[in-house]
Amino acid sequence: MAPALTITLLSLYAAVVLLISPAHCLTCESQKFKNGKTFATCVDLPKLAAFLHYTYDASNSSLAIAYVAAPAADEGWVAWAINPKKEGMVGSQALLAYKEKGALVVKTYDISSYVAPSVSKLSFDVWDLSAESLDKNYALFATVKVPEKAETVNQVWQVGPSVREDGTPVRHAMNDGNMNSKGVLKLADGAGKISAGGGASGPAASGPDAASSPSSSTGTGGTTSSSETGGTDSGSPGPSGEETAGACMLRKLGLASYMGVIVLFGGFFVGL
Repeated sequence: MAPALTITLLSLYAAVVLLISPAHCLTCESQKFKNGKTFATCVDLPKLAAFLHYTYDASNSSLAIAYVAAPAADEGWVAWAINPKKEGMVGSQALLAYKEKGALVVKTYDISSYVAPSVSKLSFDVWDLSAESLDKNYALFATVKVPEKAETVNQVWQVGPSVREDGTPVRHAMNDGNMNSKGVLKLADGAGKISAGGGASGPAASGPDAASSPSSSTGTGGTTSSSETGGTDSGSPGPSGEETAGACMLRKLGLASYMGVIVLFGGFFVGL
């Protein structure tokens, strides 16, 4: 086989192999939100089959997020949090979405200990709280204030089985996925201007009236918010109907195998 052709064929095969990297199989990239919101970037989180879409706006030190995950049970909850001081759950400032009287609501919790938390204000401003159903998943939206010139934040994400009538979330499972659903989020990866896609453009005043109305938007560490009814949800929670990362990998592995066969046959015929 001519050396130049050999190099060309091997380069082609190497390019295809690189395309099967998980980085090119992000399930989050195929997710579309009913409210029309878009974000600068997204990541498939390494635990709990969860996803994070986000945009960091350095001009006002704000981080807009959409956290997507399936609750652990039909009446369960999903949560995303920032821990201002360290990695891990204790000390985190959490946003939690679940169904209350058939409607998805978002409430805020200060996770100060391992004791079941109650609804409380956060240590930083938060606004544009809402949630919507996304197949079997819940999508939780919020914009939070982060420290000026911050480069990273400690994030924690979680799912649980149910919420008591007083708003206290029932404890999540203690397996590997639940115990290690934490990490450092690089804000620069999501740099850009926040796309409103509906909702307020900044912190709104919070108070008892906002906390008692499931259709209101809260801010400045407010205690509750909501979005839509979950009437379109049915069945047990599970992966999104979009192509999963695993399916994407299998499809691209098949493509790589196909290209490998072409390379082999090409080399065989050229060598004749």
